[in-house]
Amino acid sequence: MVSPNTPETPGDAAAPSAAPRSIHDVVIRLAGNSQDGIQSVGGFLARLAGRSDQDVMTYMTIPSTISGGPSIFQVRMGTGDILSSGDRADILVAFYQHSYDAHISSLRPGGVLLYDSDHVTPVEGDNRFTQIAVPITSGTVEAVGGAGKDKGKNIYILGLIARVFDLDVQKLAALIKERFGGKNEDIVRNAMLAFDAGYAWPQNNLHDLFYRFEAIDLATRASGRPQVTMDGNQALAYGLLAAGVRHGAGYPITPWSSIMETLRTELPKYGGLFVQCEDEIAAISTAIGFSYTGHLAITGSSGPGLSLKMEALGWATMAEMPLIVVNVQRGGPSTGMPTNVEQSDLLQAIYGSHGDTPRVVLSPKNVEDCFYIAMEACRIARTYSTPVIILSDMALASRIEAFDEPDFPKLMVDPKADLSDRGADFKPYPLDAITRHAPPGSKIGSGKYPTVTGLEHDELGHPTGSSKLHTQMTAKRREKIKKLGASLPAPELNGDAAGDVLLVTWGSTWGPALEALKRINTAGVTGGHLHLRHIHPLPDGLEDIFNRYRKIVVAEINDEGLYGFGQLAMMLRARYANPAIVSVTKTDGLTFKISEIVAGVARQLQSAHLDATLSVAQPSALAKK
Repeated sequence: MVSPNTPETPGDAAAPSAAPRSIHDVVIRLAGNSQDGIQSVGGFLARLAGRSDQDVMTYMTIPSTISGGPSIFQVRMGTGDILSSGDRADILVAFYQHSYDAHISSLRPGGVLLYDSDHVTPVEGDNRFTQIAVPITSGTVEAVGGAGKDKGKNIYILGLIARVFDLDVQKLAALIKERFGGKNEDIVRNAMLAFDAGYAWPQNNLHDLFYRFEAIDLATRASGRPQVTMDGNQALAYGLLAAGVRHGAGYPITPWSSIMETLRTELPKYGGLFVQCEDEIAAISTAIGFSYTGHLAITGSSGPGLSLKMEALGWATMAEMPLIVVNVQRGGPSTGMPTNVEQSDLLQAIYGSHGDTPRVVLSPKNVEDCFYIAMEACRIARTYSTPVIILSDMALASRIEAFDEPDFPKLMVDPKADLSDRGADFKPYPLDAITRHAPPGSKIGSGKYPTVTGLEHDELGHPTGSSKLHTQMTAKRREKIKKLGASLPAPELNGDAAGDVLLVTWGSTWGPALEALKRINTAGVTGGHLHLRHIHPLPDGLEDIFNRYRKIVVAEINDEGLYGFGQLAMMLRARYANPAIVSVTKTDGLTFKISEIVAGVARQLQSAHLDATLSVAQPSALAKK
C-alpha cells in the first residue's frame, strides 16, 4: 500500500509541490447514491479522526425506500471542539450529475469541487470554487478490474481524500481491514487496490491542494483516556449496559432498530437477554415483566411504536414500575419520514396517555451524552420507581462523534435484584414514601404479599374504589416527580448571564445553537444559551434565568402549531407565563443550520444588524489566502 510522500505508482511525484497548508477543521460532503457506500467513507473518516485524537461530527441523509436513491454523508473533522457538522461544505465530492445539481449550493465560496468526470459536467466558468475533475468510476475499474465494475469507487475517493489531507494511511488501512475483514479475502484486496489508486492519482492535477490539520495539544485532554468513536444509538446501548440493564424487549422500526440489535448481541455476554417480540404492545409488556422481577428493563421504538405502547406505559405509571423507554424520534405523523429528523414527540412523551400519568422525560444533547443520559435515566427509574422516557432523534442516532472513553470501572452498576427479606410492616405503596417493590421470591414477614395492578390500589397494591385513596395515590405519583425536579442540577448555561436574548434548546439542537451564539455575540448582541437535558420535570431556577433576558428564543425541530409556538416553547410559556418566550421552528426533516438559528434570532429581535451578518458568505477553510 502507498504511504505519504512515498511514490508507488509510475509518474507519482514524491511529495506535493508546495508545503501543506495548516487548517483547523474541514467539512467534507459526499453526495451520491446510497448504494455507493458513501456512508462507509464517512464512517472511515470519522473513526480515523477519533483514533487520531481529533474531534469529529457527521451528518447524513438516506432514502427511506428499500431500492435506495440519492444520499449524502457529511463529516466535519479537525482540531478542537466541533459542535456541529457544519452549515456548508469545504469540499463537495459529487458522484453523479444529480449530486452536483442538488448540492453545489452547499459548497462554500473558495471551496473545492471534486467530481466524477465520467458522470458529471459542471457549469463552465463557475469561478466560485476550485474544480477538480477526477475519473472516479473509470479509475476504480482500472484499479480493481473490469469484473469489479464501479464497485469500490467510495474507497477510491477515500484514498484521494487521504492524500489531500495527509491522513494516516496506516490507520485507514487498519480500519478498512476491520470493516471488510469478515468477508471474502478478495473484497479486502480489492478495497486496498481502490484505496491505493485513489491515493496515487497524479498529484499535479490537484493544483497544490494539500492540507494538514493543526497539531493537537493532548495536554488539554482532561481525562487522559483514549477516545472512542460511535453513533448515538451505540452510545445509548452501551450506556444502558454500564447502568446495569440486562433485560429488554423490542420490535424493529427505523431509527430505533440498531439499539435493539446492539442489545441483542451484547446482553447475553453479561448474562442478560433481549427479546424481539411480535409487536410493540408485546415488547413493552415483556419489558414490564422483566422489571417486575427486580431487573430494570428497556424497551424502545420511534413515534409510531410509542403510540402503540401507550396503554401499557400507563399501566407502568399506575403500578409505579421502573422502566426505560427509548424513543428515537423521526419525521411524522404516521409513517411520516422514517429517515429524517424531527423533535415532534415531546408532548406525546409527557402527556401521551389517558388519565394523569406523571412521568420523566430526558433528552441527550450529543452522542457522548447518549451514553450518560442512559445512565441518568436508569438512576432515576430505580430511585423514583417510575418509567423514564429517553427522547433521542434521527440526527443523534446516525451521527458519529468521538469522545473520551467513559471510566467504566467507576461507572459500572451492579444489576443484582434485591431479593432481601421484607419486614412485617412492608408496604410497596406507602403514602408517605416512594414506592419500593418486592420482586417475586422476596420473603415478607407479615405473610401478606402485595399485588401489582393497573387498577387504583391501596398501600399493599390491592385494588380499591376509594375516592380518598385515589386522590392520595394520584398525589403520591405526582409529588415524587416534583421531588425529582427539585433535586436536579442547574441546566447548562453558556454566554452572557443576562442580555438581549437567551437561546433555549433540547436534544440534538445543542451544538448548532452554541455555534449560533458565538455568531450572535460576535455581531454585538448580548446573549446566552441554555440547554435542557431534563425536560420533564424541569429543574428549578429557570424562571430567574429567563427574567434576565429580553427575549427567550426556543429553537426546536417541530411545527409552530396553531398558536405559533413549538412544543417545548408552549410548555415553557404555560409553566412560566412569560410572553418573552418565542419560537424558532422548522419541519424540513433536516437538522438546524447555524445560520437558520441566527436568522431566527434576528427576526425575533428585529435586528437588521444581525441580519446583515448573515449576508457575508463564510469562506471555505480551504480558500487560498
